Amino acid sequence: MSADRPFQIALLAVLVVLLPVGVYHRLKSRTREKLDRRQEGWFMLVTLRLTGFAGWLVLLVWLIKPTWIAWAALPIPVWLRWVGAGLLLPTGALLVWTFRSLGQNLTDTVVTRQQHTLVTTGPYRWIRHPFYTSAALMIPATTLLTANWLFLAFGSAVFGLLAVRTDREEANLIARFGDDYRSYMRRTGRFFPRRSGEVQAAKGKARGKEQS
Repeated sequence: MSADRPFQIALLAVLVVLLPVGVYHRLKSRTREKLDRRQEGWFMLVTLRLTGFAGWLVLLVWLIKPTWIAWAALPIPVWLRWVGAGLLLPTGALLVWTFRSLGQNLTDTVVTRQQHTLVTTGPYRWIRHPFYTSAALMIPATTLLTANWLFLAFGSAVFGLLAVRTDREEANLIARFGDDYRSYMRRTGRFFPRRSGEVQAAKGKARGKEQS
């Protein structure tokens, strides 16, 4: 048996669970409304999707024929690879929780729907972009599990693009929800929860601006 086989099975098991969940929620949130994805900017629109597609292609190659990308292998011990496999469990749980919390607001772009609502429950209670947090956690998990730096490279590129795109996304949300979203931003972190001290400092700064 190949040394990669147990890890291929582990990753495939996670995908078998997560992919149908993602497809289900994507289909459930579909409407006849047309979203203007060009608001992302052509560079972001094309680059993000091409990089994501390349990452999925590398994943498929690793699952079918890992020897084809063995030139990018990393000398990671077996026990650490299993740590990566274990990290996929909370990452997958966060992803499913996010899907369930977002509901009909789910889109694949920065544009808000006509019936868009401000979600502040579930993981959104602490972080504004839990989907991107899931992507960030997926990077070390898959890199360790596969013992291949290509996953680190493509994952980091995708997350970097998503991080840049959040500026446009949050500008749209501020335009849509105004002070409600600004207040929400002050008490939450973009990708990871804020510490209580940071939240209090942000609130104090906001009060200072109101008084002035």
